[in-house]
Amino acid sequence: MSEPVLELRGIVREYRSGPNVLKVLEGADLVLNKGELVGLVGPSGSGKSTLLHTAGLLERAEGGEVLLDGESVLKLPDGVRTRLRREKLGFVYQFHHLLPEFNARDNVAMPLMVNGVKRRIARQKADVLLAEMGLESRADHQPGQLSGGEQQRVAIARALVNDPKLVIADEPTGNLDPTTTDRVFASLIRIARSEGAAVLVATHNMALTRHMDRVLTLQDGKLTTFTG
Repeated sequence: MSEPVLELRGIVREYRSGPNVLKVLEGADLVLNKGELVGLVGPSGSGKSTLLHTAGLLERAEGGEVLLDGESVLKLPDGVRTRLRREKLGFVYQFHHLLPEFNARDNVAMPLMVNGVKRRIARQKADVLLAEMGLESRADHQPGQLSGGEQQRVAIARALVNDPKLVIADEPTGNLDPTTTDRVFASLIRIARSEGAAVLVATHNMALTRHMDRVLTLQDGKLTTFTG
């Protein structure tokens, strides 16, 4: 069996305001394997985004351990964590955060160019991903010329362009109508499966969970198997 892409071991996350301490994660555990699609559900305010930010090296936990590709990363310097995010992680959010002055092709190619890949090569790979998303005819369009669903598919392509080991999606379809939601989520699943990435998706849309390999719920600071 291959080594897990992501492991969270006993994660503790808390926020302090003066003498008050709000504990959000209290011993959260997670193992995510290559090619696995895992859903994360829970009520608003339960800490789903906090858990995703911790897994994605955007926040540091106060306790526990985070392993990415078998490497303990919780206590690494910020510069190293930033490099790992660029090289091994892809992020998809509820709002696409595309750069309005660039067309779809260059929005997708941008992470590769930031990593030093030549523009011509980066744009070629962007075109391949856009075609897989059914957006080959929209590559030269700027975000303002695209529909909401098209913009989100561009954002997914951008998240996958650097061949991430782990894709983290925080309510990736929360801003879309049901028909567009199904199309966008199907694109995420198809590309993630073909690329072999591990995918962790936080969602309020329970209809989407039928597409997951498994679903976890976050409650009282811990992860448990969702039973419906």
